Amino acid sequence: MNVAYVRVSTAEQNEERQIKAISDRCSSVEKWFTEKVSGKSMDRPKLKEMLDYVREGDTVYVHDLSRLARSTADLLKIVEILEDKKVTLVSNKESIDTSTPTGRLLLTFIGAINEFERDNLLERQREGIAIAKANGKYKGRKKIKRSQFPNWKELYERFSTDRKFSKSAFARELKISRNTLQVLLDEEAAEQQKRKRKTAGISAEIPVDEAIEGQTAFEFSEN
Repeated sequence: MNVAYVRVSTAEQNEERQIKAISDRCSSVEKWFTEKVSGKSMDRPKLKEMLDYVREGDTVYVHDLSRLARSTADLLKIVEILEDKKVTLVSNKESIDTSTPTGRLLLTFIGAINEFERDNLLERQREGIAIAKANGKYKGRKKIKRSQFPNWKELYERFSTDRKFSKSAFARELKISRNTLQVLLDEEAAEQQKRKRKTAGISAEIPVDEAIEGQTAFEFSEN
């Protein structure tokens, strides 16, 4: 199925230009998702609806990538969600089609630029933290715990049993990054393994000679 996503930032702006450009590119769009909202975050009703709606084999059309996201990081998250669902992305302005080698290469460049920007940001953060520590003002980042999420067990069970419920979807439900989710998943796995070892070791904690002695004393008292 061919799907289109159209976004303008304010109610005063008109989305007709985008709709016409997409229709000229693909005349067989069957489902349109249109909204008037800022693209500064991924918290957009129609964007979420579109990402939930598309299925394997679908193609999503946009007039340009800035309609999907205003930041490279958000754009790559959206692309990753679409890739996980095996959905193709086509952007008119940048001539990107992720079903082609050229389209995937262009997205790789975008990813490299984002990584470069992130490395620079992390370096500035480290410099700021070093200065704050030197001045005794650094308190560190608050650790995220599974107990913070009331629906953690429910979502974890779904993630463990439903192959269609991807890691990206899991992270999106919790509104955290995939890296943070992986830390929580590793903690969950370690805790489950610890419980298994504890359960398996209960009987091993009782020495064999004590068990036999106890049984003999019991049998003797009965006689």
